[in-house]
Amino acid sequence: MAFQAVRGFKDVIYPESRLWDLLEERSKEIALSFGFEGIKTPVLENTEVFTRGIGQHTDIVEKEMYTFLDKNNESISLRPEATAGVIRAAIENKLFARKPVQKLFTIGQMFRHERPQKGRLRQFHQINAEVLGTASPIADAEIIALATTILQEFLDENKFKALRLEINSLGCPECRPNHKADLALYLTNNVENLCDDCKRRSETNPLRVFDCKKEGCKKVMQRAPLIKHYLCPGCAEHLGSVLDFLECYDIKFVQNPTLVRGLDYYTKTTFEIVSTSIGAAQSTIAAGGRYDGLISQMGGPDVSGVGMAIGIERLMLLITQDEEIPENKDFMFFVPLGSDSIEYLLPLSKKLREEGYNVKFSFDFKASLKSQLKNADREKARLVFIMGENEVNNKEIIIKDMLNHAQENVSLDNFIQRIRDLAENYNEEY
Repeated sequence: MAFQAVRGFKDVIYPESRLWDLLEERSKEIALSFGFEGIKTPVLENTEVFTRGIGQHTDIVEKEMYTFLDKNNESISLRPEATAGVIRAAIENKLFARKPVQKLFTIGQMFRHERPQKGRLRQFHQINAEVLGTASPIADAEIIALATTILQEFLDENKFKALRLEINSLGCPECRPNHKADLALYLTNNVENLCDDCKRRSETNPLRVFDCKKEGCKKVMQRAPLIKHYLCPGCAEHLGSVLDFLECYDIKFVQNPTLVRGLDYYTKTTFEIVSTSIGAAQSTIAAGGRYDGLISQMGGPDVSGVGMAIGIERLMLLITQDEEIPENKDFMFFVPLGSDSIEYLLPLSKKLREEGYNVKFSFDFKASLKSQLKNADREKARLVFIMGENEVNNKEIIIKDMLNHAQENVSLDNFIQRIRDLAENYNEEY
C-alpha cells in the first residue's frame, strides 16, 4: 500500500514550489523596505501561550488546536497562528530593552484541525507582520499598507482591484463591556433562532456570532446592536485617524460594522482583505488588527501592538487561478559524451554557478548525444555545452543554442568569457 499525505496536509511541488519560493523571497524584501526585522519562532509552544494569548473560549482553542502531552507530561500545541508566539519570543528575549518599538516579520507553518477544503488546510502557511510597542494609528495604517503592497506585487491589476479592504473597530475595555452586555441580552432573547455553536458563543464570546455563516444566525444578527454605536471618544478618534492615514496611502476601504475576528485579543482596529475572485470559504486573503493589552497579559510590558497575516495558500489560489505557473528555464546544460570530458566540464559548471548562472549537468555521460539533447530540451535549457572525444583532444567545447538552433565551437580558455557575452546579449534572468 502506497503512503499518502495526512488529510488536510499538502505537498507543494514544482512548478508551484518555484512560485511559492518567489512569493516568500519577495515578501521578505518588501517587509525589509518597511523597516521590519525577521524572526523565526518554533511551531511548538506551551499550550498556555495560546490559551492565554488567543482566548480560552475561541473556536481555535476549543476545537481546532493540535494539543497533546509530551513525555514530560506537559501540554504543548502546534501553533494555530503566529502573533502569540512572536510576542512570547519578544518578551523572553527582552527585545523591548533593545528598542521600545519592535517591527517583526515571519513566514511559517500554522496548524488547525478544521474540515479540509480548497484554500483551508490543517497545515497552512502565513506571512505575518507585527508592530509591538506603539498605540499610534499610523502603525495600523502601515500594517495594512504592507499587506496591500505584498498582494499588489503578485496579483495582476484586475485581481488586485477585485480585493476589498473591510475595516472596523472592536472598541476597548472602556466601551466594549456595554456593547457586550447589550449584545448578550439580545442573543438571549433570540437564542431559539441560533445554531448550536452560536448558542454556546452567545454565552462565552457573543461577538463571534457576527462571524457565523449560517443563514438563520445571519438573519438574527441583522438587528443586533453594533459596536460602532458604543465606541468611546478615544476609540472613535483612533479609527478616524486610521481611515485618514489609509487615504494618505491611497488605500480604498469599506467600513464593515459587523466585522469581527476569531481571536479574543483584538481591540480597536480590525480588518480583512477579501477577494471576490474565489469561493466565499476562501475569500479572506489577509486579516489583522490591533491587540492592545495582549503583551502585558502575556507577561511583558504594558505596551500596544498591531499585526496582520496573509494566507499563502489563499494567495496562491488567486495567483494560479487563471494562469499557468511559469516554468523555471534552466539557462545552461552540460552534456558530457564519455568519461574523459567530465574532468573538464565539472570545473566549468562549478565556475558558472559561482558567477550566478543556473546550470544543470547531465548524469547520463554514457548515453547518446541525441538522448542527452532530448533531456536538455525537457529541462528547457537555453544553452547546451557538448564535449566528446574530438572536443577533448582539441581543448574546446560546443555551445548549442536550443532556441535559435545555432552552435559554435569555443576553446576552453575562452569559454567563460563567451558565456558572459551570450548572457548579456540574451538579456535573460538566470
